[in-house]
Amino acid sequence: MDQKTNPHDPNQEQHSAGGRARRILGSAGERARSVFSLAGARAFARLSGRSRIEQALLVGLWLLAAGLMAFFLYLVALIPLTPGISDLHQARTARPSVILSADGKELGTFEKGLQERVKLSQISPHVIKALVSTEDHRFYDHHGVDFRRVAGALVATARGDAQGGSTITQQLARNMFPEEIGRARSINRKMKELITAIKIENTYSKTEILEAYLNTVPFLYNAYGIEMAARTYFGKPALKLDVLESATLVGMLKGTHYYNPVTSPERARARRNVVLGQMAKHGAFTQARYEALAKRPLRTRFARLNDRSGKDDHFTAYVRKWLLEWAEENDYDLALDGLVVHTTLDLELQDAARRAVERQANTLQAIADVEWAWPSMPRSTSTGMYTSMRDDVDPFAYYWSSHGRELDAFVRESASYRRAVEDGEAPEDALKRLKRDRGFMAELKEAKARLEAGFVAMDPSTGEVRAWIGSRSFERDQFDHVAQAARQPGSTFKPIVYAAALERGIPPDRTYRDAVRDIRVGDGRGKAWRPTDMSGNTGAMMTMRDGLVLSKNTITAQVMQEVGLSPIVRLAQGMGIRESKLESVPSLALGTSPVTLLEMVSTYSTIAALGEYRKPVFVRRITDREGKVIADFAPGAPERALSQDASIALIDMLRGVVNRGTGGGVRYRFGVYGDVAGKTGTTQNNTDGWFILMHPQLVAGAWVGFNDNRVTMRSSYWGQGGHNALLLVGDFMRTALEAGKLDPNALLPGGRPPAPRQIVEPQEEIEELPGELDMEGQAPEDEMEVPDPDPALDIQPAPPQTQPIQPVQPAPLPEPAPVDPPPQGENPII
Repeated sequence: MDQKTNPHDPNQEQHSAGGRARRILGSAGERARSVFSLAGARAFARLSGRSRIEQALLVGLWLLAAGLMAFFLYLVALIPLTPGISDLHQARTARPSVILSADGKELGTFEKGLQERVKLSQISPHVIKALVSTEDHRFYDHHGVDFRRVAGALVATARGDAQGGSTITQQLARNMFPEEIGRARSINRKMKELITAIKIENTYSKTEILEAYLNTVPFLYNAYGIEMAARTYFGKPALKLDVLESATLVGMLKGTHYYNPVTSPERARARRNVVLGQMAKHGAFTQARYEALAKRPLRTRFARLNDRSGKDDHFTAYVRKWLLEWAEENDYDLALDGLVVHTTLDLELQDAARRAVERQANTLQAIADVEWAWPSMPRSTSTGMYTSMRDDVDPFAYYWSSHGRELDAFVRESASYRRAVEDGEAPEDALKRLKRDRGFMAELKEAKARLEAGFVAMDPSTGEVRAWIGSRSFERDQFDHVAQAARQPGSTFKPIVYAAALERGIPPDRTYRDAVRDIRVGDGRGKAWRPTDMSGNTGAMMTMRDGLVLSKNTITAQVMQEVGLSPIVRLAQGMGIRESKLESVPSLALGTSPVTLLEMVSTYSTIAALGEYRKPVFVRRITDREGKVIADFAPGAPERALSQDASIALIDMLRGVVNRGTGGGVRYRFGVYGDVAGKTGTTQNNTDGWFILMHPQLVAGAWVGFNDNRVTMRSSYWGQGGHNALLLVGDFMRTALEAGKLDPNALLPGGRPPAPRQIVEPQEEIEELPGELDMEGQAPEDEMEVPDPDPALDIQPAPPQTQPIQPVQPAPLPEPAPVDPPPQGENPII
């Protein structure tokens, strides 16, 4: 039966439309085939009768014409996909990236706060000459694209020498529109960049282009634009830059990290000379002038400028440094792309850490100031006496009068001395002149006598950093004592030695004799090592557990000898010491190989996490301005570094350090009860004080000392980690528990709820005094220049007072009343 047609049937309409389309396309196809057929016939006719060379030339020309036509059509199609005139005017409304804490509070921004826009007339002419000569010497002759340079770059690249052909205008286009132009290295991105550059040239004058470029180009250290770069690297405005300084900054544009004059002065100097050569080549000065300038040294006056937000600290500075590398690898502009960086920092815990470091470090500074004020040294186990005396003494007066050689060395190591000698002043004359300069000497002495500290806390279950204080003041000391400073860890390293023994199957109740012995490692034919404890040795048998609790060097050395150095080094690296190089020498067991505080706290976090190592995490994820996650740094799978059984046994041994050893101050000074474990550390001459405490939910550690390890705490009591670094950790931990940030009933692996205990200071306090590390045939180290009173002895008569001492003020934190110096028990050396 015939099918009827319904004019209102959409299917039939669709079929009808499809048919018409097929007919139209078919007709167009017939016409196209006809045209191509005709064109082919004509082309064949033109080729026929010609020589093969002529035929090849004609075909080549036709193909070239077709390629150029296709390329032209491609460029026409890209024009609407590139920024328009209105986009050029709105380019500076880009959003800066921000750094957030774990609870969403702003920690810092990547806004161009270190940018100050200046007119081209406010920029040194040397900068402009250096820029044009090096980056785009035909800048004033092209209209955004230098086709001669592009061709030259293509030829060089084809020969294996990859070169860029971008003009200053093209670089500006890329800086202004990173999203629209794209980041991938492709012909598509290059063409967009080319078209945008032409639009910029048609919108702005050459002066405006140079001005925009120099005001937006990045120069590291959050400095954007030539004005901030001049202030950061040379301490002057851009208008005052001389030819060498201008060439140095322009040279950085080829690779700011690689040619950084602060971290890579030799590379920066070589690059500066390349720029000077280009300036001479293009007529900025003569060849003779170039040769003279190229011989000049690279001199910077680097000073990192404060972020406009005023929120930077060591943690955000560490994050910034890491993010700059990440952004460069992933082609993001942190100042323009509006990224949101979610860190792991707990702002409440960070504030608690900051207050603890400030409060306790100020107290310890007062102790050092008073102890080094007179030849005879006052002594108390209470901080209150020192804080009350601080204003009545000349801080460190006795130290400076009795350490003349050290003082001369400090002067010779100063930048002022080096500059004077470089400028031709005789070394001895420079030394005498600077020592007569009261202002210089006061500043030098204050810097050397300033006590420093570092503190970090992390979650052992994830490796996420919760608090990070790199120094007492970021504005004053930007050197980070968490991740940068490598110091001897002292007895805080000993748990690794005992962990290696436990891993080998040696039980905690294994006994050793507490006596000085010759320790030999390897084949036993090397020099003998005789570690001692300053408090003496009993000669009695002692368990390995008590050896750790009392931090006995003699016991630790014997354990090390039985286990061997190689297993200890491998275990230390597996548990968290992954950046610092450990020296495989016998004294390693007592903590003589420098490490960072971050590495040590990471190691203790491995212990608290039942032997599972987790890499420290400080950035959790990064999102774009719309909230889309573009990078996630969730903690990866943990690495097994220590067996669970060994971890549980080691934690139990470290409980003893807090319950009846050198870490007891956490309990009786700060009332920190619950299931905690930790270890103190003290290095020779009271150079470094350490304390690391493990709570089931948080591992916190602190280091206390002076930046220059030739300056130390004077007394053996306050030089111990159990009496200096412990104050910082105890103060912080008490605040964290009282604020409800930590569960006081949480248990470490193998723990049991402790019975309620009264906060009472013990009658006998276990101390941690440095011992000796003598090697056979080795002469003891030189004594100090002027003999000091033995800090381990009781105090000599108090010094005469010009003013009566004020009544003792309350200590910064509640402390027990002073007691007589306790017997010296524990003597961790280091």
